[in-house]
Amino acid sequence: MSGHGDAQPMISAKCGPLTGEAAVPGDKSISHRALLFGAMAVGETRITGLLEGQDVLDTARAMRAFGATVTQTGPGAWSVHGVGVGGFREPEDVIDCGNSGTGVRLIMGSMATTAMTATFTGDASLRKRPMGRVTDPLALFGAQAYGRKGGRLPMTVVGAANPVPVRYALPVASAQVKSAVLLAGLNAPGETVVIEREPTRDHSERMLLGFGAELTVEKGREGHVITLKGQPELRPQSVAVPRDPSSAAFPTCAALIVEGSDITVPGVSQNLTRNGLYLTLVEMGARIDFLNPREEGGEPVADLRVRFSDAMQGIEVPPERAPSMIDEYPILSVVAAFSHGKTVMRGVRELRVKESDRIDAMARGLEACGVRIEEDEDTLVVYGMGPGGVPGGATCATHLDHRIAMSFLVAGMAARAEIAVDDASPIVTSFPIFEGLMNGLGAAIRRG
Repeated sequence: MSGHGDAQPMISAKCGPLTGEAAVPGDKSISHRALLFGAMAVGETRITGLLEGQDVLDTARAMRAFGATVTQTGPGAWSVHGVGVGGFREPEDVIDCGNSGTGVRLIMGSMATTAMTATFTGDASLRKRPMGRVTDPLALFGAQAYGRKGGRLPMTVVGAANPVPVRYALPVASAQVKSAVLLAGLNAPGETVVIEREPTRDHSERMLLGFGAELTVEKGREGHVITLKGQPELRPQSVAVPRDPSSAAFPTCAALIVEGSDITVPGVSQNLTRNGLYLTLVEMGARIDFLNPREEGGEPVADLRVRFSDAMQGIEVPPERAPSMIDEYPILSVVAAFSHGKTVMRGVRELRVKESDRIDAMARGLEACGVRIEEDEDTLVVYGMGPGGVPGGATCATHLDHRIAMSFLVAGMAARAEIAVDDASPIVTSFPIFEGLMNGLGAAIRRG
């Protein structure tokens, strides 16, 4: 059994060229934030292109529990009638955030400076993930948290009745922690300051400005210094969610390794804090054209043309790039396996505390497929076997992790023998149309 119901094995076989258009869903990070900021604004926020995966739907349900009116008005179209900063009501039941680390951590931040109590839980994967990295800075505002050993869910958060502003330097590069602190700072008096040594995805800062918050970002000796003035009245907005670069990574990387492929991926976010994978692929020799650059919903986007690339070479990925591609290392390791030479990924320690230990999960699965791997606590090294060189023929454990499942299914499209995954059910959390979209391009994915 998985945290999403019965386990759903899937099998991916070597396929012919991938062709056509891969219209991936809306960005998950922006979808979460659009619902949250809409719920904290006064009036109606209209959202188009919302990702309707389970993670985001869980956040929508949570916002209803805190008093906002959240309704779907059409495919990807949603309306949020917010209650204002500090206007959340105490939920009557436990908030179940399913598989979403982003959802639970941001929601904790949004209620931590309001005098109320809320209890949070999630699926088996989420209950293993550490929450102390969020609850520690929230305690500085005056909030209290009571969870299981190791700061894990289920967890009860008691919001601060008299919050104080905070100055907080992030100990790890984490957009989730940064955003949770900024959300808490909204209902604290004075100025809340967050300092990050390495820039992480900046969707929260962009969206806060769009909703009318007073926020500045300055580069200083300490790093990026983000200053937020507390207790604003957020204005409702119309939010157009761009397509998710993390979801776009799967058809993009599949096209790079499947012989003869030529696909387009329209409207993909090119936010500089999210495009590390695409920079890395181009450095490896990937044939990706970035067409029609433009802005949608306050975010830079472009259409991608992606073609089979048989000359890709392994590289050393700089560790400072990790925050801009932290979710994409699993699929990058698949591309590395089908490239020439050695790919070294350093500074990836954060992968060990995602939905699964992604370094271990990818290392064990690739080894089972015949790929040579080296790893330590902060590094993953993949020895490429060239186009079509991966033997495959294994069943890989996904550990309730959607990105692990999708990565090995992509690998199966170009390996010599089929690759199976033990449970693909978590894919619904972020990319519910993955199976249909990939098969529509020409993949041979079937349920086991």
